[in-house]
Amino acid sequence: MKYRTVMMYMEIGCFVSCLCGWILVCSTLPTEYWTFSEVGSIVLTTSNYYSNLWKDCISDTTGVSDCKDYPSLLALPVFLHACRALAVCSVITGFFGGVLTLVGMKCTKIGGSELANARVTFAGGITYLVSGFCGMITYSWWANKVITEFVDPNFRAQKFELGAAVFIGWGGSILIICAGTVMTFFSGKEGLPSSSQQRPRRPATYATARTRRTYMMPPTGSRVTLGPPLFYEGRKSRATRSPTKTTRTFSRDDFV
Repeated sequence: MKYRTVMMYMEIGCFVSCLCGWILVCSTLPTEYWTFSEVGSIVLTTSNYYSNLWKDCISDTTGVSDCKDYPSLLALPVFLHACRALAVCSVITGFFGGVLTLVGMKCTKIGGSELANARVTFAGGITYLVSGFCGMITYSWWANKVITEFVDPNFRAQKFELGAAVFIGWGGSILIICAGTVMTFFSGKEGLPSSSQQRPRRPATYATARTRRTYMMPPTGSRVTLGPPLFYEGRKSRATRSPTKTTRTFSRDDFV
């Protein structure tokens, strides 16, 4: 199987995992069961208290429930405002991460060249990681506050326990983080090459060739001195062009 096909199936699997995790995170926002508490002396008068980021609710054994929004926005604690902001940021960044991943995936063929698609997918993976970490911080912070109040013996107010929405949010955040990490690693490896691959090669010169000893060395018995190859050729050509001079001997009778 070709490398491109493997990468395409990997991107599809990571995208589906991130999408499922993002849906789980979105489903926890309207869910009331972030915390719950059961209070009652006998079975017929048992009441259930549960709440989330937006409102408090109560229900009894007859099935009648009543929910009330928080009365004042400015009177809420900073902890609740921070959890709301992180949860909304997780949903928004997850949406844009899905859009970027759809554009950059190899199977959609929308982004353009292979390098551009890899870089867009890398941006989508980073956005998914931001979404996953925002969700993980939200649910972990909420769970830490609930557990701290529950185990504190000096806390006299009504104590709550962790609801189902916190565990669903944890599962969705873990899916987003794991799939986003795999997507970011492989797309970054393909779309962001290392500096050694981008470094231009220096053109070969006579000096580099002479330093690396890639030219032909003259034979050992030759009397020609070391020098550039062109110098050898010039000496040789001039020797072949010039006629051979012969020395003439004279006798005493020639002058008489």
